[in-house]
Amino acid sequence: MTKLNRQGSGWTKGDVRILKGMFRNSSNTEVAVVLERTAKAIERKAAKLSLTKTKKYLRSLGKK
Repeated sequence: MTKLNRQGSGWTKGDVRILKGMFRNSSNTEVAVVLERTAKAIERKAAKLSLTKTKKYLRSLGKK
């Protein structure tokens, strides 16, 4: 399934499970590739679910 086919499609329980499992320690782009969605869609859904990156991951990017 391509990104265009997913446009406007809902999030399945499986998609949300993968997002929750990957989001904290992976880039939004990495998660987007796995879920065949845009990085922006990952960002929006993560914010809606109040997901955050781990401090360790942010430090690896040079952020606090």
